[in-house]
This record gives sequence, structure tokens and C-alpha cells, in this order.
Amino acid sequence: MSGRVAVVIVTHHSAAVIGACLDSVRDVDQLIVVDNASDDETRQIVAQKAPAAEVLHNAVGVGYGNGANQGLARVACEFALMVNPDSVLRPDAIAELLAAAERYPEAAMFGPTLLKPSGEVELSHDVSLFERRRYGKRDGESPPVGDCSAASLSGAVVLLRMAALKQVGFFDSNLFLYYDDDDMCMRLGAAGYGLVLAPAAVAEHRGAGSVRPSPGYYWEKFWHMAWSRLYMEEKYHGPAAMRRMALGNGLRYAAKTIAHTVTLNRHKAWRDAARTSGAIAYLAGVPALRDNLRS
Repeated sequence: MSGRVAVVIVTHHSAAVIGACLDSVRDVDQLIVVDNASDDETRQIVAQKAPAAEVLHNAVGVGYGNGANQGLARVACEFALMVNPDSVLRPDAIAELLAAAERYPEAAMFGPTLLKPSGEVELSHDVSLFERRRYGKRDGESPPVGDCSAASLSGAVVLLRMAALKQVGFFDSNLFLYYDDDDMCMRLGAAGYGLVLAPAAVAEHRGAGSVRPSPGYYWEKFWHMAWSRLYMEEKYHGPAAMRRMALGNGLRYAAKTIAHTVTLNRHKAWRDAARTSGAIAYLAGVPALRDNLRS
């Protein structure tokens, strides 16, 4: 792997998970950690576990994609391995991903098998964003046993060919959270590059382990999920399609908010109120990177 792989990790209040993640990526050529305004022990753990890492500190959170872009701009290797801080790579995972990159020189993105903490396989490849509704949740689907061409790969752990990334551009800076990996997959595909799931590479993904659960986090999550989905609709299908989706989503989320409030289901009422707010904000032209949403 000499000189070939740089690992980029974006952290945000990740003290509970970053240690195990760093332990799993020790033997890499370049390690870049971009910290989004963590106020826990994240930075101290990084300094202890990976003293040679290049660490970029953001005074305010700039979101995942923008943080990733800061790291990618510093990559000096042939490949960048994006790793969420709540992911842990198996010992041979990087080598298996590189082997897949050698087998498919026309491909630009390579993903591993992702395992949940229970040991179950987490779906880490998919059809494109705009086709998913037709397929449903796909629970219980058997994972592929060999290399698989995909329209979309999970951003939890993904190996990127830097030459291709420099051609199509890094992550969309307008997206604060969510759908940034879908956007990258679609742009790479449109440029003629393949996306490959390499099941022999394995990583464990805890999921939602990179932030501290709180009402504020929960609001921010669903606010951005609603906002970013409308952004993607407008980006790829135009303003009219976006407005149709915004109207339908906004009315549905508002109705759910009222229903859950009446039944005293505060958790779901809060979730759907955040979705309603995110949809209204997008229609009102509110950008995702508002100062009061940076955390």
C-alpha cells in the first residue's frame, strides 16, 4: 500500500467511537482527521492514538461534506479512504478494497461489506436515490457473495480514486448533511465511472455513533434530511419537481406532527416538526449552512 492510500475521517463529538476507528487504520500512508467543533475528548484521543495524523480543527461545524472536502484537498495519495468515525475496518479491508481497484481500473468508488454491531449485514449498496421508493426497505435481502456493480454505495466506508474525484469534483458544498454520498455516486456514474461493492472487504459500522443523542441533534438530523432531499430533487429534476415534492412532503409531515402531538407521542412529533421546518426552510431559500445550525 506504500504511497497509495490516505484515510480521511470527519469527527463531531466522536469520543465514544474514534479510538477504535483509529486503531483499525494504523497502517496507512496518510491520515487526515477533520474535526467539526467537538467539545468532548475527540481531539485528545486523536492526539494520543494517532500523533502523526494531520488534524484540521473547525471552530464551527461545517457539515460532513464540507469537512470531507477539507480533508480531500490535503490528500497526496492515489486513493482516499473515507471512514466514518463510528466504523472499524477488519485487518485486510484496505488491501481488499485496493485489490478491487486493481481489478476494475474503470471504477472510481469501492465499498466494503458493512456489519451492524449485531453481526448482521447492513445494506451498503443500492440503486440510485430516485429509484429507491420502488424497492422499499429491502430488509432481509441476501448480500452479494462476489464483486457487485452498484448505482450507489454507502459513505460509511468508501475508497475513492482521486484522479476521478478531481475530474468530477468533491462533495457538494451546499449539502450540510445527508445525500452527499448519493450526489457523489450519481456524478461519478454520469462521468462514466463504475461503483463497485467488494464484499471481501469488511468493516463494522455502529451507526449514529459519531454524535451525542439529544433533542437538538434529533431536530438537526431530520431538518437537514428534509432540506437536503428537496435540494437533490431540484438539482437533478428542476424547480417544478422540487415544489411538487415540497408540497407533498410538507403537508404529510405537518399532518403527522399534529397527529403525534394529539396522541402525545413527543418523539415522533418532534421528528416530523423538524421535517416540516426543513421543507419550509428550503422553500423559503434558507441555506443549510446557517450559523445557528452549526454545532
